[in-house]
Amino acid sequence: MTIQPHPLTLPAADSRDSRDSRDSGDSGDSGADWLDWVGRRGDDELARCQSLVEELKASPPTEALDALHLWNDAQVALSNAAAVGSLFAEIHPDKAVRDRAEAVAQGVQKVDTDLGLDQQLYGVLAGLDPAGLDADALRLLERTLRDFRRSGVDRDDETRARLRELSEKGLLLSQEFSKNIRENVRSVRLRPEQLDGLPQDWVDAHPVDDEGLVTVTTDYPDVVPFRTFAKDADARRALVKEFLTIGWPANDAVLQDILAVRRETAALLGYESWADYDAEVKMIGTGKAIADFIDRITELAADSAARDKAVLLERMRQDRPGATDIDGADHAYYAELVRKEQLAVDAQRVRTYFPFEAVRQGLLDVTGRLFGLEWRPAEDPATWHPEVATYDVAFHGRRIGRIHLDLHPRDGKYKHAAQFDLVRGVRGVQLAEGVLVCNFNRGLMEHDEVVTLFHEFGHLVHHVVAGDQEWVRFSGVATEWDFVEAPSQMLEEWAWDADVLATFARNAEGETIPADLVAAMRRADDFGKGYDARTQMFYAALSYDLHVNETADLTGRLKELMAAYSVFPYIEGTHMHCHFGHLDGYSSAYYTYMWSLVIAKDMFSAFDRHDLFDPEVAGAYRDKVLAPGGRRDAADLVADFLGRPYTFDAYAAWLAE
Repeated sequence: MTIQPHPLTLPAADSRDSRDSRDSGDSGDSGADWLDWVGRRGDDELARCQSLVEELKASPPTEALDALHLWNDAQVALSNAAAVGSLFAEIHPDKAVRDRAEAVAQGVQKVDTDLGLDQQLYGVLAGLDPAGLDADALRLLERTLRDFRRSGVDRDDETRARLRELSEKGLLLSQEFSKNIRENVRSVRLRPEQLDGLPQDWVDAHPVDDEGLVTVTTDYPDVVPFRTFAKDADARRALVKEFLTIGWPANDAVLQDILAVRRETAALLGYESWADYDAEVKMIGTGKAIADFIDRITELAADSAARDKAVLLERMRQDRPGATDIDGADHAYYAELVRKEQLAVDAQRVRTYFPFEAVRQGLLDVTGRLFGLEWRPAEDPATWHPEVATYDVAFHGRRIGRIHLDLHPRDGKYKHAAQFDLVRGVRGVQLAEGVLVCNFNRGLMEHDEVVTLFHEFGHLVHHVVAGDQEWVRFSGVATEWDFVEAPSQMLEEWAWDADVLATFARNAEGETIPADLVAAMRRADDFGKGYDARTQMFYAALSYDLHVNETADLTGRLKELMAAYSVFPYIEGTHMHCHFGHLDGYSSAYYTYMWSLVIAKDMFSAFDRHDLFDPEVAGAYRDKVLAPGGRRDAADLVADFLGRPYTFDAYAAWLAE
């Protein structure tokens, strides 16, 4: 019997004001519904997974394909439970629901770990005869057996027991690390005159309190505009220092424990370091290759970084004649001045063309046209918060998935920008559903925010377009982890094209953003790309080094690596690693962003810059790179699209421009 997939049925959001804090634990009726739903969804799917696995072990099918389908059904259930736990622990307005989701995630981790160490289950799957399996099924079997070996299934009882303990401990530490970032919103209180330079709509949104002061927080809609536009250097520095100290001191100890768990895990599995263990299943292959890549990009960016930093410092000396260096409290502000005064781009003028609602609709229109998709407002948009926008996704008139856009900040919510799975698409079983979680202003957007929105939406497109899979293992963004950013980085290019922006970027008077302004924006964006690359390599080096070289002083090591890779000096008294969330999610692999950018630049070279909507090229990209999901290695997907292996050439040319 063919199962007709349909969107997941969710409880309704609380109807109270969307900006109310609900961390008191008083969930209200809808909160109680959500608490029940999250628990039931997680528990039921975990129970289904375990039941299917027991069936597979007790009565293994004689045919390999039948056994793989039973294993796939179990993995679908585990994936569904995992999505509930990871998503709602980060974004639900009610703390009780977030806590319940964390408990679901802990249950998922325990089941997943137990499965990976189950020697009987491994024996069943390892004993399957692969003869007659098609390429996808054979790939699934090979990847599954590799996962078992990487879990330690072939180790002795004592080692497997310790690996189980480490896995469960690691998840608890990761949840604590994330919670300390999410719940440690900091702020500074300033005199009204210290807001000089900020856009008027931003100032209007920050009223003076009864004590005559204004509160500015470390949430992105506050800190990004403030460090870019605020003229008061002391106020900028005060806020940036608070931002760079989120999670301190608690996360210093938590991170040390996370690193210790990973070191011991890698050692028990026979790897020299966690970086080697983690890189084994990525495009890059080895830990040493990560270090080599970081050094290569650092060298490529050196001249550009030095040149543009010198421009910043020269401009800063007009205000501070004795200045000898410039750091993270000042460089965004002076970069904006250079772009405005020397490159004729005023970011405050630019933002007038990007009201949030118009940008969101423009994004849907652009991606719909590019990929041949329809984004239809859902008729039953029950969600976890009134500000979440829900759309059904159709391709050639057939519904293929659903997306939820949760794009504004609130208390207790994930502080960065990311795409989360809600459901991974499986052909004939369930439609793909994804959630975009960001923290944008509700009014005018910076163009950098527009670029970020395009980037993150790229993950959502990938998740849905690649959701028509027989095997859940290959559904959605299921390529090697150091490729997953490339499609999103490439989609950023459409946020820089004058013709594309002209379709939705209009100011309050209805005037379309001028093409010459967009051209100037592109030139201005090139300014600083060298020192931005060096900053990214500092982050990548920090991510890699902390997983390879044990240190008792994380802040001290951060300072050393910053001096070696970044062109900007350390700000005394800060502890950026304590809120560097990617140390948890990406672990030793933050290099991924730049690795993916190299590939993204190469893939974009296949498009005609004068016709970014060419249906033949866009369709080939959709079908050859996005739609296969994880069914092929990323290098093969790119080679199929480009007609050749990817190279560094396009990236190097862009960096040298």
